[in-house]
Amino acid sequence: MILITGASKGIGRFLFDKFTENGFDVYGTYNSTTPETVYVDKYSKVDVSDFESVEKWINSISNKSNLILINCAGINYNCFAHKVDMTKWKKVVEVNLFGTFNCINKVLPIMREQEYGRIINFSSIVAQTGMLGATAYSASKSAMWGLSKSLAKENGAKNITVNNLNIGYFNIGIIRDVPNNFQLKLKEEIPSSKFGDPIEIFNTIKYLIDANYVNGTCIDINGGLY
Repeated sequence: MILITGASKGIGRFLFDKFTENGFDVYGTYNSTTPETVYVDKYSKVDVSDFESVEKWINSISNKSNLILINCAGINYNCFAHKVDMTKWKKVVEVNLFGTFNCINKVLPIMREQEYGRIINFSSIVAQTGMLGATAYSASKSAMWGLSKSLAKENGAKNITVNNLNIGYFNIGIIRDVPNNFQLKLKEEIPSSKFGDPIEIFNTIKYLIDANYVNGTCIDINGGLY
């Protein structure tokens, strides 16, 4: 069974659809964007930053066996550090970091009891390279590295792997809102001179599901952009 947070749009929605097409039993969350799909019964409105909301979601799912958790839910807030609204800055960390951990914390007891689990956390190239106005996002995403490594050490003996994906720029989601001139500049910095196809993320996650001995890693999926 696959659980995907932030599955109503962007990469999360792409993964929800692809894993469903491949015969997996998939459940997803949404918060601000209601998904338009025939699989509406597989979606739940969840604020991942609220543990009780996460708990209600996990408890509502029956037959939780061979769990795979893919943490896609995240938000951004663009503003230079000296001008930030602290409430908005803090909310980014609450959703991206606390929200990820809330979901992990709720599924870990189930995974440990079954002695199987796969947890894939989403970080970003922005956490590696930095970006103007993205201090909250960068901070929350770089936290995924230490979180994943520590969780891997704690749970590896229970056949639970925890890995992190550092995502670059893809032809999906938020990049479509970026001005064309900035998109062209980004492509010039990528060795292949193009944005990624989200199928590459799907294929990497499939690999991590099958790979028992890949644990506590950070995998860059960015086309060689550093």
